[in-house]
Amino acid sequence: MKPEIAKLGYIALVSADLEKSLVFFKDVIGLEETTVIDGVHYLRAWGDFQHHTLSIEQGDRGYVRHIGWRTKRKEDVQKFKELLQQQGVPVEAIAPWTTPGIGEAIRFKVPSEHTFELYYDVERPSVDEHRRSVLKNQTYKSWAKGVSPRRLDHVNLHTSANSKKAYEFMQNVLGFNMRELLKGDNGDILAGWMSVTPLVHDVALVSRQKEETPTPARLHHLSYWVDDSQDILRAADILREHGFDFVGPGKHAISQALYLYVCDPGSGARVELFTGSYLIFEPDWEPVEWSESERAFGNTYWGDSISKKELVKTTIEAM
Repeated sequence: MKPEIAKLGYIALVSADLEKSLVFFKDVIGLEETTVIDGVHYLRAWGDFQHHTLSIEQGDRGYVRHIGWRTKRKEDVQKFKELLQQQGVPVEAIAPWTTPGIGEAIRFKVPSEHTFELYYDVERPSVDEHRRSVLKNQTYKSWAKGVSPRRLDHVNLHTSANSKKAYEFMQNVLGFNMRELLKGDNGDILAGWMSVTPLVHDVALVSRQKEETPTPARLHHLSYWVDDSQDILRAADILREHGFDFVGPGKHAISQALYLYVCDPGSGARVELFTGSYLIFEPDWEPVEWSESERAFGNTYWGDSISKKELVKTTIEAM
């Protein structure tokens, strides 16, 4: 049986101004802090179950250390290690619980030059009584503070490395399914929306081979899910009350999701607040193909156009 990835796990973020990032993610976005160990803050949304979906620490600049993915089975971690080594990919073994809440893990670079981590064992820490939901199937009380997203949804990655190899690797080695894609006039894939779950995308990968970027691996945004369109409008009010510029609300044609984008002032990382979209249950799903001339429409079906805002053009380094 081939090893499989189950879901997106967490993003390890480094901030140039940790204090600003913590105010942003905890008070404005409304994430809950699980713990702080050796200067690293571990956060999750009120509906996230594992130890954390975001870690933040102080650094000399804003960047992403790695992106964590949980496998479907414990033995898949070792199976992926063997598979990657067969492909000639250097693999770093991470001892269990080196990262709080994360058991045995492996780290490696994908052809886009982003560092991925795979693991299975996780801790689900208890929640203090005053923060705990009365619902047995929910971690924290909802709406306790800030925007209050329910869960981590996806990441959007950019690369100026060999994107053809990256798309093939993501699908053939890691097992991602291509759900929607944007093709250039020359037939090359310019962007791919891929998932291992019924979501339209757990990860989007955008090719920037024709552009000059400071580093080949970049993060365009990380995304948290809110339950409905009213939550997006409420988020806009909260962000404006705190003096933040943002892009949206709007709707993507690709994915059919409602969006709102805002940047963390500490790390420079962009956060997308995301809802709507559709789920894919068809086992014979054929990827939906968009042409280069349809790119702007694919990005913005209606609403505040992301193609016209400088806020969504910038990216931060991903190791």
